[in-house]
Amino acid sequence: MSRFPSLALACLAALIFAGGGRTAGAVTLSMSCGAVGLELELCRKAAEAWSQESGHEVKIVSTPNSSTERLALYQQILAAQAGDIDVLQVDIVWPGLLGSHFVDLNDYIGAETVEAFFPALIAANTTAEGALLALPLYTDAGMLYARQDLLEKYGLNMPDTWEALTQAAEIIQAGERAAGNADFWGYVWQGRAYEGLTCNILEWVHSHGGGSFVEEDGTISIANPQAQEALSLAASWVDTISPTGVLNYSEEEARGVFQSGNAAFMRNWPYAWALGNAEDSLVKGKIAVAPLPRGPEGESTATLGGWSLAVSRYSKHPELAADLVKHMTGVAEQKRRAQESAYNPTRPALYQDADILAANPFFATLPEILDKAVARPSTVTGRHYNRVSNAIWSTVHAALSGEAPPESQTEALEARLRRIGRGGRW
Repeated sequence: MSRFPSLALACLAALIFAGGGRTAGAVTLSMSCGAVGLELELCRKAAEAWSQESGHEVKIVSTPNSSTERLALYQQILAAQAGDIDVLQVDIVWPGLLGSHFVDLNDYIGAETVEAFFPALIAANTTAEGALLALPLYTDAGMLYARQDLLEKYGLNMPDTWEALTQAAEIIQAGERAAGNADFWGYVWQGRAYEGLTCNILEWVHSHGGGSFVEEDGTISIANPQAQEALSLAASWVDTISPTGVLNYSEEEARGVFQSGNAAFMRNWPYAWALGNAEDSLVKGKIAVAPLPRGPEGESTATLGGWSLAVSRYSKHPELAADLVKHMTGVAEQKRRAQESAYNPTRPALYQDADILAANPFFATLPEILDKAVARPSTVTGRHYNRVSNAIWSTVHAALSGEAPPESQTEALEARLRRIGRGGRW
């Protein structure tokens, strides 16, 4: 029996069967999937389809919703060098952290297949030596959700600046509370101390012209007036247009408030569109989406996100695992994910698919959002990125929660990043 830390054992104990009946010579693979929104169900369906085609079985490992907690789980499992999980769903910023534990998919998947994906996403999953560590499953970018019906009710336009969003949120919140909804808030977002907060912070800071924490040349850039202005504004939202509880919100908590009809605006990823327009949603047919607002000295910024599938070096069946990855990221599965749940395909050709566009009219706005998407500084900081992100979200969370003045936290964060990156040499 493999020896794992307790967190890994707890997750592995929750394996969910997803395959069909076994055939002679069949093997069982395990694959980790996220559980945000409909992700787990989509993963299970795709695994069942592969099982029926291949005659092999797949067990699904449900991982924590928090990307920070999921990374910690992976690090524990992979450090044990056990083959209990064959295929891992990984964040776009993790190849530099976990890549030494993954097989080179170039050994199993042809160049023609690889070339069908967005080049930037393939590049994010490829080492300097050319090893392909993962195939992109879906891509993401932060976006602004709004209650279109309430914008019309109060005679407001979709806000294109953070100042305009703040003012619109105040107006709608006051009006809805006066109408009897005491639980109504102006703006919900991801304020929990985890990777999702790093994504929000990057959008605030970069859209104010404050840079990307660490620039491509390794320069640590966070201590500047624009970044201070951005953080001060965000801190001012807490307990005014955003509930104090937002400081413990991840994606699903924010979506829950918005989808229950208790928020005017929400920052989230594209997956929330399909759920917000589901039959049981209280805001079905009332949602508009737009690029995130900008600051006075910047432009609209969306943090680039997305998840890929990698094969563990410790898998006993790497060739089969790679075939499962190829199936999961194939045209049919990506189209199904896009139609059923608004997950953004990683193959450019699918953005011309009439069925996908019919199911997701807002996909027409994605080119504008994706064109302005900004990557987190994972490439330049390499194996240090996890510590870098931890420093970002923990330092800023202290400012948002009132433990320290926002203006001072940019300098505190710069000092922490300098210690991690040896003054910018990384």
